[in-house]
Amino acid sequence: MTATDLSHYEFDDCLWVRCSGRGSFVNSPALKSLADKYLEKGKGNIVIDLEICPGVDSTFMGTLAGLARKALAVGGMVQIATPTQRTRTAMESLGLDMILDLDPQDAPWQTDIQERRYKIAEQNAPAQEEGIAELTEAERTRHVLEAHNTLRDLNQKNDETFGYVCETLEEDLKRHEGNRG
Repeated sequence: MTATDLSHYEFDDCLWVRCSGRGSFVNSPALKSLADKYLEKGKGNIVIDLEICPGVDSTFMGTLAGLARKALAVGGMVQIATPTQRTRTAMESLGLDMILDLDPQDAPWQTDIQERRYKIAEQNAPAQEEGIAELTEAERTRHVLEAHNTLRDLNQKNDETFGYVCETLEEDLKRHEGNRG
């Protein structure tokens, strides 16, 4: 899976990102970069379309949670379009449904969702074309650590679940940073 699994289009009312493969630690940095650039423009509504995404890992979900916090801070929101039942259950079990809007049936984009998907397919704008460079091992570790710390901050259960993961990632990051000198 690569950044090319993410296609996007900036509509008048939102940034629409369509994930055509598994949402994972591999393509979540590209998602974060796309969304951060959009949020820097002062815009805040982001839709992540998971219709053809078979699943997501904890790093991808942590990235979504971090983006939701940033969007909420500027008066926007992150909405998830058509997640699989398994993905919805995973997101709910981690508490993401408290900060993400999971497949809201009253969202304005629900009326023209197929047209939006067609527009993205027509444009075929993979995230890789946005100048997203490959991350170094230390940068990737830092990204995964940030995503998991975001999940830990959501609730006590996540703190317990991902505590060891974060400790291990912190140790890895120290080793990577120690090897630079």
